[in-house]
Amino acid sequence: MKTAALPLLLALLLHPALAAPDLILAETWQGQDTSGWAMSEKLDGVRAYWDGQQLLSRAGYPFRPPAGFLADYPPWPLDGELYRGRGQFEATSAAVRAVDGDWRGINLHVFDVPQATGNLYQRLATLDTWLREHPQARIRLIAQTPVKNREHITSTLKTIEQQGGEGLMLREPNQPYHGGRSPYLLKVKSAPDAECTVVAHHPGKGKHTGRLGAITCENEHGR
Repeated sequence: MKTAALPLLLALLLHPALAAPDLILAETWQGQDTSGWAMSEKLDGVRAYWDGQQLLSRAGYPFRPPAGFLADYPPWPLDGELYRGRGQFEATSAAVRAVDGDWRGINLHVFDVPQATGNLYQRLATLDTWLREHPQARIRLIAQTPVKNREHITSTLKTIEQQGGEGLMLREPNQPYHGGRSPYLLKVKSAPDAECTVVAHHPGKGKHTGRLGAITCENEHGR
């Protein structure tokens, strides 16, 4: 084994997965009427959950951001995406999963505050108040727009995709946050996609020695 690969392997051994956070998961929009729901851009980032003390991956692995990144984070949970910008998913994913990744330009973009009270807008307002008092926090609120009708969704989707975005998310704002697959959180995309669970990490080779090289994923069918 090349010694340069040891930092990555040691990090995985010293920081094993904690209990996976109970995250809300989206279903797919099938064209149903969602007038009055909250609509936002579907960010092509890395799902992350701040539990009030640690920043965790969907599988429960703690991210290791650079010193100061978590300064001014609130003492209560946030659910969102580590995101650098459109078309930056691969670079973002590589950065946040490497031992010494480049986190410049990456922020936690939040779409819900799980333990706050009230509807979605009220929960997000709790974070907005915090950010006004802590403007240096590496946190951004994802803008939410009330849905007018189906045409509003399709026209917005077209605009987002033309600008290089991935798609949209629709949320029933009066529903409380709860973990698991939810009919009150819907993803809207022109191209279909699938979700999987990361079950193994593999060290990089060659110029990527010492970094995360690949991951093994398992889909909902166990493959």
